[in-house]
Amino acid sequence: MSYNAKLFSGTGSRYLAEAIATKFGEPLGKVNIQRFSDGEIGVEFQESIRGQFVFLIQSTFSPTDNLMELLLMIDAAKRASAYKVIAVMPYYGYARQDRKDRPRVAIGSKLVANMLTAAGADRVVTMDLHAPQIQGYFDIPVDHLDSSAIFIPYIESLNLENLTFAAPDVGSANRIREVATYFEAEMVICDKHRKRANEIASMVVIGDVADRDIVLLDDICDTGGTLAKSAGLLKEKGARSVRAFCTHPVLSGNAYENIENSALEELVVCDTIPVKHIGGKIRVVSTAELFAIAIRNALENKSINSLFLRSRMANRKI
Repeated sequence: MSYNAKLFSGTGSRYLAEAIATKFGEPLGKVNIQRFSDGEIGVEFQESIRGQFVFLIQSTFSPTDNLMELLLMIDAAKRASAYKVIAVMPYYGYARQDRKDRPRVAIGSKLVANMLTAAGADRVVTMDLHAPQIQGYFDIPVDHLDSSAIFIPYIESLNLENLTFAAPDVGSANRIREVATYFEAEMVICDKHRKRANEIASMVVIGDVADRDIVLLDDICDTGGTLAKSAGLLKEKGARSVRAFCTHPVLSGNAYENIENSALEELVVCDTIPVKHIGGKIRVVSTAELFAIAIRNALENKSINSLFLRSRMANRKI
């Protein structure tokens, strides 16, 4: 290629970075990430990046070493005179800590945004932030990709007769409504109340699901408790089938067991976080091509609007 661009990967997202690099058409650059005996991380680029567009691919899922690796890579790239440093974060960790909803709590997603900017990132490319307004925490450009571009073809291939979309909570209703509008389908809401994190106190279904094929859409699947409870409740209300699509498979605690023992037909997730046990009810779809296109468009100063659902809807109306 004639463009001065190099792609590098952190340790945690190497599997995805290799796939993105293949779709992009360039091999991953060489970077040495070492760990010292006391746990400290050291980063060294093993090729010149002076005057280059440098794309650093790393999701910041647990442990926090993944975030620290990314920050050190950004700092090393800036000190090596890279022209632009772009943090490609398929999964943006700490996104659920997006507001001060109780006294004396941290706003983790804002802190991470500050650290990325302070380290020297010129742009961030990410997917399905837990709250879209997190983009406003940055004073640098943020390309916020939408997993609908990946999930919609999969849903279309299912050819479900009585398709109805379900929002797992009131907060995600607007996002789900856009997808339901695209399919000209109905939408219901599973309204949940929590006593504490990862523990649901109660849930009710708002809308009719009798004899419907339900598709649940969410951005994060953590313990799987919400999806399992939602699927069970929807089946009790008369749903014919229940499937779930989640962008980021955190899958902590008893998540795999909860999913397998649930009423779900399947759980379809993206590869923004590595899935430890593929099979059973869990299906993984790749984000590599979507990120490769976003990286190329950022490099060539082209719009990424065509990657979003609203663009598909606009084109369909023409």
